[in-house]
Amino acid sequence: MTSNALMNTYGQRALSLVKGEGAHVWDDQGKQYLDALAGIAVCGLGHAHPAVTAAITAQASTLVHCSNLYNIPAQEALADKLSALSGMSNMFFSNSGAEANEAAIKIARLHGHAQGIELPTIIVAEQAFHGRTLATLSATGNRKVHAGFEPLVRGFSRAPFDDIDAIRAIGENNPNIVAVFVEPIQGEGGINIPAPDYLQQLRSLCDDKGWLLMLDEIQTANGRTGTFFHYQQHNILPDVVTIAKGLGNGMPIGACLSHGPAAQLMQPGNHGSTFGGNPIACAAALATLETIERENLAQRASDLGTHLLKAFSAALADCDKVKDIRGSGLMIGIELSEPCAELVASAAAQGLLINVTAANVIRLLPPLIFSDQQADQLVDILVSLIKAF
Repeated sequence: MTSNALMNTYGQRALSLVKGEGAHVWDDQGKQYLDALAGIAVCGLGHAHPAVTAAITAQASTLVHCSNLYNIPAQEALADKLSALSGMSNMFFSNSGAEANEAAIKIARLHGHAQGIELPTIIVAEQAFHGRTLATLSATGNRKVHAGFEPLVRGFSRAPFDDIDAIRAIGENNPNIVAVFVEPIQGEGGINIPAPDYLQQLRSLCDDKGWLLMLDEIQTANGRTGTFFHYQQHNILPDVVTIAKGLGNGMPIGACLSHGPAAQLMQPGNHGSTFGGNPIACAAALATLETIERENLAQRASDLGTHLLKAFSAALADCDKVKDIRGSGLMIGIELSEPCAELVASAAAQGLLINVTAANVIRLLPPLIFSDQQADQLVDILVSLIKAF
């Protein structure tokens, strides 16, 4: 039962989850669920992972917070690890993906003003999702997210996702363009995957125009799509990339990573955060990244994702309700021919946690530690529900 003291931002919530271990969670009635959502791509190592628990416990017993007025060893260690994994040189730590995206937007505006552009404008994609702060919801390509919060923040121009010609045309008609900001794969928009050369074409276009290429990898990074960062599958390096979700395996932390000239734009006083990069969140994130690397979980996500796509495609080949099955690593979407939000409750009744986004796309984001047996269980339950829908 939802407390009346809470703002009604999430509506009625049917389950009260009180415990988690590995790929399972339990509600307050003792019922067990197979978690194929991982807190919306957050708990990549599953729940109560020993390495993350140990890191949080050790840090909490020494220093939880000291503010960014002082050097924070865990923050510096995490920055060095992310730099080594990403190829990016500098970063700013925040508490969430939306805050990381705010930092990216500010970098783009600094880039524009440094060139004498009075209204720096960022090209963003239709159906995108970048957050719910005023700037990030303005960048988001979803009218439902905008509604009621106008006037929106200026400085964004929208193009269809996976349409390089549309972006090129905007650039030819708008001299204020300073950056392109897109998700490599649209998550909230419905697991929309662009053409294989899309990111490479964007990199080339941005190089030609002097624009920043900024990638929102809030949902795709941290091993989820088969590499630590999705752009690594396309042999490019962005100027700015944002991450969060799976970075802290449940601890609130995000990061805005930068490279090249973009890395030098932020100066003292331009940006800051009271809690961003605090010792306990950074300790958890460092343990998370080290575990993903040590256990080769990015490759595991790639292999298991391929298995799941093949299994779903085979089992649902004769199902007329299924329009498409797509994914990258353990970021999978099953698109149906009609809205299917009620499948969330049906799955929960069967002991399975899933999500529906874009009205008719079943979104699966299981933890990277999912076993073969758990993957097969997911397929069996969900295929049965889809066929009966």
